[in-house]
Amino acid sequence: MAKKKEEKKAEIVLERIYVVPLRREWLKVPKYKRAAKAVRGLREFLMKHMKAFDVKIGKYLNEAIWSRGMKNPLHKVKVEAKKNEKGIVFAEIVGAPKEEKKEEEAKGKKGKEKKVKKEAVKEEKPKAAPAASGTQTKQSESDSSPKKEEKAGKEKKASEKIKKEEVKEKPKEEKSKEKTKKPEKNK
Repeated sequence: MAKKKEEKKAEIVLERIYVVPLRREWLKVPKYKRAAKAVRGLREFLMKHMKAFDVKIGKYLNEAIWSRGMKNPLHKVKVEAKKNEKGIVFAEIVGAPKEEKKEEEAKGKKGKEKKVKKEAVKEEKPKAAPAASGTQTKQSESDSSPKKEEKAGKEKKASEKIKKEEVKEKPKEEKSKEKTKKPEKNK
């Protein structure tokens, strides 16, 4: 059993850290294609410098590139690239939490089945706490349905707008009726 695990796990042959200039690439395309071009440029850079054809971009690196939207991606990014013996390059932003796979056994209908869980191990410094207690979000109340809460908020705002519009329209209608009425002349 131990031999199989060792065989499955490919050893890292090459590990490097690069500062990739993304701006050179995304300036060549229209604004609405910039973030996608930055990702392609990153992939091409790693293919060239790591001498590999298969490049996998990590979740945190992708989120960092797209964090400011598709029209304004990062200008440059510091990347940690690892190449295994199969020739596959895995790239992740420097300082990203590393994910470890843990296998758990669970009994199902057919007997024993293995489930793989990913756990993020944070090696970063803890983030600063919110400045005021009033700015904290109500996670305990809305953990299960943040989308429902957003919809309810939008519906509430829409109903308030409609009420305001109705109030504004009533005086306008009365004014228009007054203008249309012609005063009667007494002869």
